[in-house]
Amino acid sequence: MSSMRLRRISGTKDILPDEVSWWQNIESITRQIFSSYNYKEIRPPLLEEALLFNRSLGDSAEIVRKQMFIIKNDKDTYALRPEATASVVRAYIENNLDKTRGLQKLYYLGPMFRLERPQKGRLRQFHHLGCEVIGLREPEVDVEVISLANHLLKSFSIEGYKIKINSLGCAKDKKELTQILSKNLKDKLSQLCADCKVRFRKNTLRILDCKNEECVRIVSKLNITDRHLCPECSTHFALVKEGLGALNLEYEVSPYLVRGLDYYTRTVFEITHQDLGSQDAIGAGGRYDNLVSELGGPDVGAIGFAFGTERLLLVSSVKCQASNGNLVYLITLGEAAKKQGLKLLDNLRKAEITSDMDYENKSLKGALRKANDLGAHFVIIIGEDELKKDVVL
Repeated sequence: MSSMRLRRISGTKDILPDEVSWWQNIESITRQIFSSYNYKEIRPPLLEEALLFNRSLGDSAEIVRKQMFIIKNDKDTYALRPEATASVVRAYIENNLDKTRGLQKLYYLGPMFRLERPQKGRLRQFHHLGCEVIGLREPEVDVEVISLANHLLKSFSIEGYKIKINSLGCAKDKKELTQILSKNLKDKLSQLCADCKVRFRKNTLRILDCKNEECVRIVSKLNITDRHLCPECSTHFALVKEGLGALNLEYEVSPYLVRGLDYYTRTVFEITHQDLGSQDAIGAGGRYDNLVSELGGPDVGAIGFAFGTERLLLVSSVKCQASNGNLVYLITLGEAAKKQGLKLLDNLRKAEITSDMDYENKSLKGALRKANDLGAHFVIIIGEDELKKDVVL
C-alpha cells in the first residue's frame, strides 16, 4: 500500500509554534483591556442549532444562503457557528442572565466557520475577538463600544485604519430606507450584478453592502442621506457623534454603510484598513435592539462588534515571534550527571522557571549549539567535576 500524504483542508491554517506567541499576545491584551472596561468573558459552544442563525441573520443573508457548515442527522440540523453574536444572545436568554444582573457586558475569543472561497485574510476556519453589551439602548453605550474597539487597535500597534459609522434607524426607518432604495434602483436593475438582482427582491438594503464595482458605482450616485431617520433615532445618532467627538475619536459618517446582517438597527460601524485591498474591513459591529426579543428574550437593547484576528495580524506593525529569552537549558555529561540533572530540571520547573534539557547525549559543543538555536538565556552544565564539588556551571 503506497503512503498517502494528507494535507490541511483548504481555507484552514496551521498556527505554528513561532506564530503562537502573537496569538497569545493578542489574547492577553484583549483580556486585559476588556477587563479594564468591566467586561466578562463568555464561551459559547462552537456548535448550535442551524435555526438560530437562520432566524437571527436572516434567510437571505449571504452567510445563511452560502456559507454555513451544516451537520444533519435524522432529526436535527446543526451548524458550526459562523459568528458569535447569535450564540451569545442565545446563551444570555437560555441562562437568564438578565435576571442575575441588569446590564451584561460580555466578550469572547474563538474560532468561527464559513464555507467561502479562501482568500487573503478570509479563511473557512477563522478567529474572532469581540463583545456584546446587552440591556441598554442609551447612545453612551454605543460611544463606549466604539471607543473600546479603537482602544484595542491602538494596543495591538495597528495604525492607518478608518472608523466609519452610520445609523440605520429603527425597524420603521429601515423599512422607509428600503422603499427609497427600491424606488431609486428599479430602473437600474439590469445593471446590477446577479446577486444584487436577488437582493432587490428579498432584501434591498443588502445592495448597499455589495462589493461589485458596478454596483458600488450605481449606489454611490443615489445621494442617500439620513432623511429616513425618525426624530428619536436622529437624536440618538447625534448623541453618538457628540460622544465620540468628546473623546477626540476620529471617524467619518458613511451613509452607505449597512452591514450584511438583518439584525442591525440604529448605530452601525465598520473599521477598515487600506492595506487589505477591496475586502478592507478588519472589524465591524452595531446595535441590534430587536434581536434579543425576537429570539424569545426580554425587550432590551444590545450592541457589539467583532474583529477578525487573522486580519488584525495582517495589518499590525508588530509581529510577535516565539521567544525563549528566559529559557534555562541543562546540559549533562555522563550518566551520573544526567540523573542529577533530571532532579534539578524538575526543581526548576516546579519553581515555574522555563527550562529544558539535552536528552540527545550530544557532545558539549553540539549541546551548546542546540541551546543557542533555541535562544536559551542561560545554560547549566553538570559534569564529573561539578558532581564532585556539588555545584553547577
